[in-house]
Amino acid sequence: MTAIDRGTGPAGIVAVVGTGTMGQGIAQVALVAGHPVRLYDAAPGRAAQAADAIAARLERLVAKGRLAPAARDAALGRLTPVAGLAGLADAELAIEAILEDLGAKQQLFTALESVVSDGCLLATNTSSLSVTAVAGALRCPGRLLGLHFFNPAPLLPLVEVVSGFATEEAAADRAYETVAAWGKTPVRCADTPGFIVNRIARPFYAEAFRVHEEGAADPATVDAVLRECGGFAMGPFELTDLIGQDVNEAVTRSVWEAMFHDPRFTPSLAQRRLVDAGLYGRKSGRGWYDHAEGAPRPEPHTAEPCRAPEKVAVHEGAGPARELPRLIEEAGITVTREAPAPDTPPGGFIALPDGTRLALTDGSSATTGSPVPCVRFDLALDYRAATRIALAPAETVAPDALESAIGLFQALGKQVSVIEDVPGMIVARTVAMLADFALDAAARRVASPEDIDTAMRLGVNYPRGPLRWGSELGARWVRDVMLNLHQAYPTGRYAPSQPLMRRAAAEEELFSS
Repeated sequence: MTAIDRGTGPAGIVAVVGTGTMGQGIAQVALVAGHPVRLYDAAPGRAAQAADAIAARLERLVAKGRLAPAARDAALGRLTPVAGLAGLADAELAIEAILEDLGAKQQLFTALESVVSDGCLLATNTSSLSVTAVAGALRCPGRLLGLHFFNPAPLLPLVEVVSGFATEEAAADRAYETVAAWGKTPVRCADTPGFIVNRIARPFYAEAFRVHEEGAADPATVDAVLRECGGFAMGPFELTDLIGQDVNEAVTRSVWEAMFHDPRFTPSLAQRRLVDAGLYGRKSGRGWYDHAEGAPRPEPHTAEPCRAPEKVAVHEGAGPARELPRLIEEAGITVTREAPAPDTPPGGFIALPDGTRLALTDGSSATTGSPVPCVRFDLALDYRAATRIALAPAETVAPDALESAIGLFQALGKQVSVIEDVPGMIVARTVAMLADFALDAAARRVASPEDIDTAMRLGVNYPRGPLRWGSELGARWVRDVMLNLHQAYPTGRYAPSQPLMRRAAAEEELFSS
């Protein structure tokens, strides 16, 4: 039995309107879960074609041993393409997956409302439009909500259950329970631009694009650093080529416009130029990368082997890189520990033999953020497991000192990418922004902290939920990175949120007591 069952009869009927890739995927999920499914598309013959495509998908599952032939036959027996909306009259849940156009969605649901029973749940799979606005044209807006599946729907577990302003709690509960019964992981969220994932994920793309626009690093290097140092499954350049630059840019622009041009959500001019040129990524053959058959994949910038210093002096702090001195000792390099100097930053630093400082980025540039020549290194998810590290030298750093810094990290088994001296580097500015966005979303009751971290792990495959990650780094460290970025770029883009400021102040009070 599922949440939309009635009495002791068979599983409730699910209608899917719109039979593109997403509509077919949602229909497949409902079918395999045991529901009769009605397929409808406004284009004549499209629903029947979609039914054939779903049958082919199920056949592939059988061939892979992931679905029994009898289960396939039973599922296909429950699948019915219909020629008109009247064929959906007995549906208990109707899910829309048509084009992202508010007027078209309102028109569809108005028509559906006159066909289905008053007890039928209505759900939109929109990723960027307001659920409240979609429901605004309805006679009974309380039964409409968002069910935002992620593509491909049969494989990705996350579903955002979005309550619009008028959505009744009972309707959201029924939808949540239904999706959970389908084997998905539902998360509840309020009707806010971008919902959870598309709201909080914006900095993952935007910061990488900005680093590239400033000439600090090329796409292949940024992607490699975020994967091999930050622990992300894919870099933002390769990921947006996979998603489609037109799709990703449209979501970014939609959230930015819905947020009344909040500078934190400002789209990328470089990405806009790709879209204008029709360079959408894999589907067009070229985006940030050339995807033509046989085209060479650009390699990230990787430093040549350099000699490691024989000894370093560690001025320890309590920052996220506290594990590095132990790794340096394990590599056979002599480490002396010094008392913190008056100008030692909170995270401490490593003094190279010539006095050049090697310090974790704090959001400022290496040139402006240190009283002596300094090489900044980037944040890592796990300094022991990371296979690459990014370094950014101040303009005053001597070539020999930079080579010594490179050699030090190479002695730890890391590949080294040297980038230009950009504030916050790559991973640190990205993670600080993600943590701040997540804190702000939780404070605004977009979703619970638990659902936010779950959504970001499952929806975009982040190695850690941003709230957990921010907690491990410490709110003070995240705040300081944001404040230094804000000082470097005083546009409001990096102004730390009030929830972050409060959390950091509470940490300071706790540690000072």
